[in-house]
This record gives sequence, structure tokens and C-alpha cells, in this order.
Amino acid sequence: MIKSKTLFKVGSSVAALATAFAFSSLPALADGHRKAAIEVVTHAGAGGGTDVNSRMMMLRSRRVLKQDMVVVNKRGGGGAAAMNYFMTRPADGNTILTFTVGHAITMAMGKTKLKIEDMAPIARGTNDPQILMVNCKTSPYKTPESFLAGMKKGDKISFGGTHTGTIDHITAYMWAKKTGQKMPKYIPFKGGGELATQVVAGSVDVGILNLSEAGAPIEAGDLCPLVILGDNAMGPIPKAKTAKSLGIDLVLSTTRGFVTHAGVDKERVGQMEKGLTKAMKHSMYQAYLANSGLDNTSPQASAAWGKQIKFMVGEFGPALKEMGLLK
Repeated sequence: MIKSKTLFKVGSSVAALATAFAFSSLPALADGHRKAAIEVVTHAGAGGGTDVNSRMMMLRSRRVLKQDMVVVNKRGGGGAAAMNYFMTRPADGNTILTFTVGHAITMAMGKTKLKIEDMAPIARGTNDPQILMVNCKTSPYKTPESFLAGMKKGDKISFGGTHTGTIDHITAYMWAKKTGQKMPKYIPFKGGGELATQVVAGSVDVGILNLSEAGAPIEAGDLCPLVILGDNAMGPIPKAKTAKSLGIDLVLSTTRGFVTHAGVDKERVGQMEKGLTKAMKHSMYQAYLANSGLDNTSPQASAAWGKQIKFMVGEFGPALKEMGLLK
């Protein structure tokens, strides 16, 4: 059972602490890379999910690295403004870009000059698998297997997600393609909360949601998660199965992590990776993950994070072209 009310309460406290601590200062060292504060560049406004994630990372990282850290919010263009600003900063190891799945889509669409080779991955911070969910009471699909069989048979199934050209939209297309079908009917909604409500109301057959967005209706028995597009099963939803376990090789997530400039010397990148990795093992960050329905597999070191970035940018471009969203 998902303890949504308790988790949301804990999450509010954690987020409040993140905001408070992130604006406090620590004395910076006076030599080497650490003369200046590290700028942590995000595309989200204050209080947004990516902004909060950045501040949660900063809580202990600035102490581990013994260097001040400040958030720089650059909104606009699906992350393009943040990426373009990042490109103007010197490659001195004092700038971190919070890179998300949205940034990968923006890069794949060619809306920024930033390239994969311009970035040095540091560490992943969160990884929230895409989950295909149905109305428990009215859906004809009661098991992951019956849902997959319906897809392969060509059942007319409508999918709902947040907006068009997003990870949800791409997920609907790639899931259908992997099951041998064309792009299904896709209905965009303004946010995860509205989407979950509309799946329960019967306005759409399948909702593409993250666990953190659907905790309450899952707990109430209104939404049933069927397929997890992640590497592993998820404890709070034991009846759901991974696509891989069903024979479908598809892993897609709403993810956030951290990169710096490719020109930063390897020793400094290694220092940053070690610092952020250690910081994200702290109980405060782990509580933040738990509140979001995630576990300690979310943080990953640079190698795995870099591989995921390349996969996202490499796969999203062709998918968007096939969907008719990119020329």
C-alpha cells in the first residue's frame, strides 16, 4: 500500500528544508577550483520539481565538496534557455546543469546548440519510470499479460499523457511500436493529476503516469498500474510487471541528473561525482526519494547516467520524426 498522505507530509517538510538550506551559505575555499560558488542551472521556476531536486542534491553536496552552491533558474524553451546559458559559462568545474528528460527532447529536436559531446555527466539524481495504468473497475485489462495481448491484437486503446511532444507522448508511440502497432490515439492533459482523474473518470483507457503522480488513486483502488517501463519491479505496486519481463525491450523514465562541461579536467569531474554521489546517499535525500515513490536505485554514477543521456537523445529524435513532430 502506498502511504501517500504520510509521504506527502514528509515531502513538504523535506522540500521546505531544501529551500531553506539551499539559500544559506558556506565559506568557499580560497584555492583551486573552489574559489567561486558552483552555479546549479535549472530550467524550472522556484518550487518546481527540477528546482526542488537540485536543492535537495545541494543540501549535502555543498558540505561534502566544501564549496558554496547557488541555483540559477533559466526558464524557457523546454530547457533551451538553461542549456544555452550553460554554454556561456567557463569550463572551470564551477557550473552544473540539471539535465532532464525534457532537455533530451529539446536537444533531439535541435532547439539548442548544446550537444552530448559538450557535456560531462556527473551523476543521476532521480529516475521515475513511466508506468501504464488503467481504471481498475472498468478496464477489460486486469493483468499486464492481458493488456499486452490486447495491444498486439490491435485493440483500439486510447492513451493519455501530459501535453504533446513530451516523454509521455513519446512513450505512447514507442510502446505501440514495440507491440507492432501504429501510433495510438493520444489525448494530452495539462498535468499528471488531471490525467489520473480522467483515467478514473473513463475519458481515456490508459494513463502514462509516474508513481508519484498516482499514489492516492492507486491506494484507493481506482487506478491499477500494469506495465513499468523501468529496469526493475517496484515494491509499492507488486502486481505491475516490467516491460522487459513481458518480452518488450523498452525502458523510459522521467529522469533528472547533473552534468558539467566536457572541458573540465577529469580530476575535477571525478571530485564532483564523488561529492554528489556521497551527498545523495544521505538520509535527507533518501527521504526525498521515498516521498516521490522512488528508491535508492535512482542516483547513479556518471557512466550509467551518461549512457542514459545518449540513449534518450539518440532515440527521441527518430521517434519524434516518425510521429510527425520533427522535420
